[in-house]
Amino acid sequence: MPFLQHDPASPPVSKQNTAYTEGENPEKDAWYTVFFIENHLDHNSYPEQVATPEQVRFMVYTEDDERFYPCSDRMFESIMNRNNPGFIQAKYDAVLERIINVIDEQIEDEDKNNFLKSLIKIKFMHETKDMIMLPSRLEKRLLRIFINHSHIQDPYLSEKAFRNKSAATSMKSDSFNNALNLMDSSHLKEPPKTISEIRKLADYLELKRLFAVSVENSLWTSARSAGYSEKDFLKIFDRDFTGNGADLLFDLLCIRNNKGSQEPRKKILWLTDEAGEVMADMAIIKYLVKLGHKIFVAFKEGPLFTKIDFYDALEDETLADELKGAFFIKEKSLGKNELIRIIRSDNDIIAISDGISENINLLLTSTTFARFFKEADFIISRGGDQKRRFFDTHFQFTQDIFNISAGENDSVNISYKPKHPSVIKFSYADLEKKARAIIDQMADAKKKGMTVIFYSGIIGSVPGKIKTAKKIMSVFIRRLKERFAMTFIINPSEYYEPGMDADDLMYMWEMVQRSGFIDIWRFQTYDDIAEAFQIIGRKVPPEWVGKDATFSTGCTKEMKIACEVLEKHPEMQVIGPSREKFMRRDEYGVGKMYDRRLGNVCKL
Repeated sequence: MPFLQHDPASPPVSKQNTAYTEGENPEKDAWYTVFFIENHLDHNSYPEQVATPEQVRFMVYTEDDERFYPCSDRMFESIMNRNNPGFIQAKYDAVLERIINVIDEQIEDEDKNNFLKSLIKIKFMHETKDMIMLPSRLEKRLLRIFINHSHIQDPYLSEKAFRNKSAATSMKSDSFNNALNLMDSSHLKEPPKTISEIRKLADYLELKRLFAVSVENSLWTSARSAGYSEKDFLKIFDRDFTGNGADLLFDLLCIRNNKGSQEPRKKILWLTDEAGEVMADMAIIKYLVKLGHKIFVAFKEGPLFTKIDFYDALEDETLADELKGAFFIKEKSLGKNELIRIIRSDNDIIAISDGISENINLLLTSTTFARFFKEADFIISRGGDQKRRFFDTHFQFTQDIFNISAGENDSVNISYKPKHPSVIKFSYADLEKKARAIIDQMADAKKKGMTVIFYSGIIGSVPGKIKTAKKIMSVFIRRLKERFAMTFIINPSEYYEPGMDADDLMYMWEMVQRSGFIDIWRFQTYDDIAEAFQIIGRKVPPEWVGKDATFSTGCTKEMKIACEVLEKHPEMQVIGPSREKFMRRDEYGVGKMYDRRLGNVCKL
């Protein structure tokens, strides 16, 4: 649209000299490993806190066994090369100053104030002496010490409430609404020729104005904003747009998803940032819902200065009022099936926590957040802190990333980082299409009088042996086909595609399994495995000895499904190990194809 002025696309961060390759220098490798351990970012050391590599790959596309780090390339290189102590120390000092300011603002008692400052400084010296600690991790630790010892759970609770109320008051004023709805001849230099073009122009204009307001921090930090006139707001609306993402983002957002529209409704993960600012976010989000989009709104898990968190979304009166009708998810490890059910519901705004109490750190986010990240069509991040994490790094992500923040010369900066071109993404619609194709094959076989057999067996449950598992399953099923006449046997290993994780496979197969077309559901036995190895002329390897379908997390889940299907279709036969033995496997590690507990006992 003619009113959008933006800078050309800025060049992406170069990968040259940023990717770190292990195995070239043992001393540097050790420092690299210690970097992750000391920052509590190593999954092997902290499996309950740090996401598995598979979960991280829901969000980050890593190449050549590269390991993701949640900081800018400049910070990582400074720590790894130990050649820029001034840069790191300046970041550390800024963190210390911020925490000391919190103590001075919150603690009036002189002795307690001095005690907390001394405690923080001692911990600061301890954590920074080797210059391996990330400033963001340092900040989280020092803030947690303050909270634990002051017993002030959220030092900025009142400040955040004040900011939200101030912003809401300004944005509900007559002056604001009059300015927001103003249309004059300057907007019609090239008059739209159709009603749909008029609607699109109105959408562009209103969204542009709301985006302009979203970086106007005087609305929540200055008492003067309560008296802003219509003229003041029009001046705010008139700011320029910079960055390489403005046109693209507006084109993606300004669609009307009415009945019969060919434009797909977008699923957007919106990462909130500051209190006060979030009220402008909510105005934008509600307008996007009106246009037909579905928004996943992510908040911090716990207090982080004036960042907005999940508790604020539930308890802050002003914000909670804006979120009335939103669907709140408190579960940190939401499963794929339940997540898709919620996405497909009538809930247009879904509120979640990112699972962390620091600036965005994809190594520590919750499973629920990672799955919403994976299911979104694109991500909108807010503010400079989030921009650094997504844009000041060579890493690319599994989704297109936009960032909206204040730009130079009082502009709105909209930056864009495309997802990695090699990302393979299976939407639930894709998986359902694959499931329907298999179901159609089953239905055709039944019409021809064939017996339909579904074979459940180990594919990914022995870590690192997927190729072998697929081979022995296929070999054995070929032998069954040679023995049985008029049978249609489904071999799940033939339908696996690169990029599919356990979430995708189980979602697809459950639809097939509940179709009602299965005559015989056969679960892999150890005899099946032994016979398959005999057919290919090999002895059974030690890791396969004694294994059967009961060792598989997927088969365990499938046995539960089989029992439920039997209630509706009692004529179906179930062959294999007894149902009582399907008790050992519990739950997938996120993105894995084996029980999460096996990761520690099956190191290959």
